[in-house]
Amino acid sequence: MEPIVWEAILAASVFFILGATSPGPSLIVVLRNTLIGGRRQGVACAVGHGIGFGIYAGSAVFGLILLLDKSPNTFLILQMIGVGLLVFYGVKMWNAEVEGMQEISTDVGKHQRQGFSEGFAIAFFNPKIALFLVAVLAQVLKLYPEMGFETKLAIGLLGMAIDTLWYVLVALVLTGTPALEALRNKGEYVYKITAVALWFFAVSVISSLI
Repeated sequence: MEPIVWEAILAASVFFILGATSPGPSLIVVLRNTLIGGRRQGVACAVGHGIGFGIYAGSAVFGLILLLDKSPNTFLILQMIGVGLLVFYGVKMWNAEVEGMQEISTDVGKHQRQGFSEGFAIAFFNPKIALFLVAVLAQVLKLYPEMGFETKLAIGLLGMAIDTLWYVLVALVLTGTPALEALRNKGEYVYKITAVALWFFAVSVISSLI
């Protein structure tokens, strides 16, 4: 068994924290699910997002960097899927009925599954997450080329844990304050602003391809 390179894990954890706490479409989707379905749906969305992020983090250190370097079309496909998801969620928010935000459905299981799937999708098909992880973890690999299987596995699991905990915290804090009810009361404006924000991120990805 090769020794764990703690310096590499520390460096990766700093990057993970910075990435998780940066505002973007992931935060918007978690907030959206929390507003619509309450705490449980928000937490389910956070868990789904963390798993999607963790898969990327683990894949990056185990070979995704080399794959994308040799096959740039793979990353282009991920980018286009990500744009499609951002546009799709934006349309859903723009056309959503305000009443849906006022009352949380009693079908908890359905809403938790919806939250989980949306969280996973926005993480797994978000090209900015893939680009971020490939960029920063490539630097970690260069700094610590002696990393073995255990260290790489630890980095992947750490990325999943940090991302999940951050968005779970966001969901819990939001539902524990009067802010949630205030946002629900302004449901129409929240829907429209969220839709525009998601479309903005989609346009930013498209502009980076031109």
